[in-house]
Amino acid sequence: MKHIDEEKLETDLPYRFQYLTEFIGVNEDDLQAIHSAAGAIAPLVPALVDAVYDQLFRYDCTKRHFVPRQHGYEGEIPESIETLTVDHEMIQFRKQHLGRYLETLVTKPYDEKMVQYLDMVGKIHTPKAGSKELNVPLVQMNALMGFVSNALVSTILGLNLDRETEVKTLIAFNKLLWLQNDLITRHYQA
Repeated sequence: MKHIDEEKLETDLPYRFQYLTEFIGVNEDDLQAIHSAAGAIAPLVPALVDAVYDQLFRYDCTKRHFVPRQHGYEGEIPESIETLTVDHEMIQFRKQHLGRYLETLVTKPYDEKMVQYLDMVGKIHTPKAGSKELNVPLVQMNALMGFVSNALVSTILGLNLDRETEVKTLIAFNKLLWLQNDLITRHYQA
């Protein structure tokens, strides 16, 4: 039986990530499957991003998080949730970030820099990083991750990959999204 330092899991990000990848069973074949999907998924990223924002704008509890100024955005902010549209300059700014995130998942190496990036994805949705005004509740983050997961599964199933490749790709993305989910939820602990 392998010993895991549970306190270190909470304080040492690389240690935590190593434990998670080992426990979940993320291996080089999974990373290869994710990277191999890049050519097929990259052209679909704009449609995935649009689908995510269409979903987020369907609910006041998710849309309201786009009214405060977003970190790094310097333009005009929306007046209210009612006047905010998906065409607003700040939403276009946010869509670019989501697009880069999705592209990063399928193109960049899973090294220490990527682990820090994935961790920041969770942290940036809290007052701990980015905008102090932004505090997306965990339930909204979980809803978003569930929607993104389903959108990625649907996208992969629509690629007409051979069955073996399709299964490997689905399994790899499933593992990846569980890793990402942990690196989101860790920033919501008291």
